[in-house]
Amino acid sequence: MAGRRAVSWHAGEPHVKEDVVKVSRNAGAGVRAATALLVAALTAAGCGPSTPSAGPDGSTLVAYAGQSGDYQINFNPYAPSTIGGTGTIFQTLFFYNVVRAAEPKPELGTGFTWNADGTRLDITLRDGVTWSDGERFTAADVVFTLDMITRHKGMNSTGYAGHAQAVDDTHVTITFDRPSFADGPSVLGRTYVVPEHKWKDITDPAVTAVEDPVGTGPYLLEEFKPQAYTLKANPSYWGGEPAVKKVRYLALSGNQAGAAALKAGQVDWQTGPVPDLDDVGKNYPGYRSVVTPVNQIVLVTCSNTALGCKGPQTDPAVRQAIYHAIDRTQLNALAFENTAGDISPSFLLPGRDGALISPDLRNRTAPMRPDPAKAQQVLESAGYAKGADGIYAKNGEPVALTLGTVAGWTDYITAVDAMSQQLRQAGIKLTPQQVSGNEFVDARDRGDYQLLIDSLYQGPAPDPFYLYNYFFSTAQTAAVGSKPGPNVSRFSDPRIDQALDALKLLNPTDTAARRPHLEAIQTRVEEAMPYIPVLTQGTISVYHSAKFTGWPTDDDRYAFPAVWSHPDDAEILLRLKPTGG
Repeated sequence: MAGRRAVSWHAGEPHVKEDVVKVSRNAGAGVRAATALLVAALTAAGCGPSTPSAGPDGSTLVAYAGQSGDYQINFNPYAPSTIGGTGTIFQTLFFYNVVRAAEPKPELGTGFTWNADGTRLDITLRDGVTWSDGERFTAADVVFTLDMITRHKGMNSTGYAGHAQAVDDTHVTITFDRPSFADGPSVLGRTYVVPEHKWKDITDPAVTAVEDPVGTGPYLLEEFKPQAYTLKANPSYWGGEPAVKKVRYLALSGNQAGAAALKAGQVDWQTGPVPDLDDVGKNYPGYRSVVTPVNQIVLVTCSNTALGCKGPQTDPAVRQAIYHAIDRTQLNALAFENTAGDISPSFLLPGRDGALISPDLRNRTAPMRPDPAKAQQVLESAGYAKGADGIYAKNGEPVALTLGTVAGWTDYITAVDAMSQQLRQAGIKLTPQQVSGNEFVDARDRGDYQLLIDSLYQGPAPDPFYLYNYFFSTAQTAAVGSKPGPNVSRFSDPRIDQALDALKLLNPTDTAARRPHLEAIQTRVEEAMPYIPVLTQGTISVYHSAKFTGWPTDDDRYAFPAVWSHPDDAEILLRLKPTGG
């Protein structure tokens, strides 16, 4: 599945940060310094000036997805270290738009139907599709993919538990042992189909690096370098060859380098903070921006001692104290250019899911201002005492924590630095730690961390069930040292598992029947808090409107416009057309 940026939860979803002086205020020197490094990086990557007529015919799009440091080649859509290709090379059966209500868009599938009790899903596939090596795509590939993720827990981030059968080359039937309406969007919109003839001999497909990807999608891998990789349009694509003939994904040193690349006209599409967002058109001639509030910024905790987590963050009282000590108003101004919004400790989106937020929550949304006294009260009630150094401790162990982020993600770095000062006021010592993207993913998946800053992504449909099932289900986690599903906090709670199991049996349209189970999850999530809510990310995407037309806008969000969001990025690339200017 995919997450924030190039090192996100699922396959790259990855973001950005600042200091206690935000990027837009401090950008001049930073961007100037980054520009010199950028010139060298772009030269190594083989990128020239990105004017409206850049590229062989003005149709090469240069993207920066937040990759900090060199790429390591891997186009396995199910591996945590994948760098891309989900949607562009490997496709799903349907595309679901999570930012607005819309019918699923046919991709490799053309139609589907459920039986009355939700135990059988019949899927019709697109005929005449070929893999990029010329082999025919059939129902056998879909069945193989579903069977593969069933056998390998680390690949089964959606909790799929069906039994797939090929009826003929263009029809698949999936049966379930119990009503499984809720599994539909995950199976249809988040399962990337892989070719059986290429994958059947891979021993461990959950982690094996794929260097020569064969897919059904609109793009092929043309060239890989650690500093950049390039996709080229697939001339045999079933939907017709894309108008954007090449897409080059850059690896830079971080957000300041990305901002410098925009300033120099070297990048056509970037998601992350940029200086002076309110005046993009003036400061970046030919560019426009769109801000989308979807993903939720959190402090991820390794929370569960029963599964091997160690450290003060395993105590819910410490997590609650951190929650109350955060000054979210200051973080929004310093790190996120005031583009972030309220976050609910239930992790329902206030704008989208407001009618479902439980009245039993202590806070409908997290407090925007800190309450150090409340944080201290929580700690002292749990048996902590403040030492001479001003830091709380219990049984000789101080509340001293390391908070990891990716080097170069300037918005998160800024937020982490600010939080280290904020939490000090509540008697909590927080030490920021910057690591490479690869180190971040490795530590997260092994459980070798105390706190990480990242974001929780939404599911394949606009329904809070999916976020809960990804990040709070026992079925999606594993002991420290083993690779989990999306639940990297190692959190496990029987009450939440029971409520999730009940929701899986209900038709998503039956709000009255679902409400008590959703409310049970919400109150328990707020109480346990394995992911400490920070803010709802206003995801900033800047695009080169003078060079390409067809971008998502505030009035037409046909896909989530983050360059690292998959398979949305492929939907956008297929809509774009070079201006020829």
